[in-house]
Amino acid sequence: MKKIVLGLTCGVLSLYGAAYAAPAKSTKKASSSPASSINENSSELQKVGYSFGYIMGKSNTEAVKDLDVNTFIQGFRDGYAGKPAGLSEEQMKAALLEYKHNQEAQDMKVFEQQGKVNSDAGAKFLAENAKKPGITTTASGLQYEVIKQGTGKRPTAKAKVTVHYEGKLIDGTVFDSSIDRGEPITFPLDQVIAGWTEGLQLMQEGAKYRFFIPAKLGYGETGAGNTIGPNSTLIFDVELLKVEE
Repeated sequence: MKKIVLGLTCGVLSLYGAAYAAPAKSTKKASSSPASSINENSSELQKVGYSFGYIMGKSNTEAVKDLDVNTFIQGFRDGYAGKPAGLSEEQMKAALLEYKHNQEAQDMKVFEQQGKVNSDAGAKFLAENAKKPGITTTASGLQYEVIKQGTGKRPTAKAKVTVHYEGKLIDGTVFDSSIDRGEPITFPLDQVIAGWTEGLQLMQEGAKYRFFIPAKLGYGETGAGNTIGPNSTLIFDVELLKVEE
């Protein structure tokens, strides 16, 4: 889930830090208002002022999606001019904290709903996939398909392996691929998701398998990063290149 970054009034947003950070992509539609009158021919102070305001807005568009821009500008003007605040410091902190908690609760609700959707979709996919020719289901629920058998060493759970792989979601979205990068990876087999630890022990060097990994053997209820959502079922094509005991 996204963390609520209340940098607008808490003093955590620095001009220089924001200037060199990649601004968040906004999902909002572009405004139909006229283009800004600020341009390269404006005065230095006008450009500095505009740049500061634009960076603050752009950097926080995802953090505070429903910001009341008019009251923000009023607060900025009053604070910059040293005028008395309309709210006490305690009231401002309380308002920001309440907003943060409300947004976190809303994000959690959406997160849990997505987890339920992914869980149901994964269960349906695996149930149908298990009926297909060439699919084997293990006691843990891992499913695999042998694309190519190997003839070399078989790894143990403590072995270090070198593999080429491609991972995708059940909708076909590829989230990681050493094949695309053109560089295999090496790792200890007991330091990856359970589906990999179990599945690779079924293989021999030179083999290529396709794994269908239920969420409980993958990244579970939390998911991973922005691509692998909660309770996501994963599909991996894995080629075992080398085993080191």
